[in-house]
Amino acid sequence: MKARALGRIAMVAVLLAGGAMAKSKTNGSLPQTDQQIAESVRHQIATYPYYSIFDDVSFTVVNGQVELRGDVTQPVKKSDIGKIVEKLPGVASVNNSITVLPLSDFDARLRVQIARAIYTAPTLSRYAMGALPSIHIIVDNGHVTLTGVVATDMDKQIAGMRANQSLNFGPVTNNLVVENPARKS
Repeated sequence: MKARALGRIAMVAVLLAGGAMAKSKTNGSLPQTDQQIAESVRHQIATYPYYSIFDDVSFTVVNGQVELRGDVTQPVKKSDIGKIVEKLPGVASVNNSITVLPLSDFDARLRVQIARAIYTAPTLSRYAMGALPSIHIIVDNGHVTLTGVVATDMDKQIAGMRANQSLNFGPVTNNLVVENPARKS
């Protein structure tokens, strides 16, 4: 009788341990859809305290596998974002393909110069509001790319012109996305 009771207790312990191990592989939660994981990843990136207008991180989620892409200004940002995403419920793995931009004083000055040119324009100043402005300025060895979202084609053109006018050399790559393409101005 005692042996049978001990056997049952041992069986329950094994089953519970197996369940705990299975649960830990999905970061301690019930299975998540890719859309739920994507919402969590988006939120974590946007609320990461050191994420700024000079960084641009995007991602994809397929079957719980997250691929991070984009550019950040500091190596610690790449590793922090990767670690934060790894811990999210439902994340099976993370491929951190974020590029760390060169640590250059010239690039840092250029970022600030272009940000001033864009965000001090009366028509674009509204994009500076909020915790994280929607126009991102990526500078890689003097090469400037604008990313993010604006409301109109006109705003996209003005941002590109303001950035170009603030440079003494080279064109600006304007990859801004118009939120509502049907809206012209």
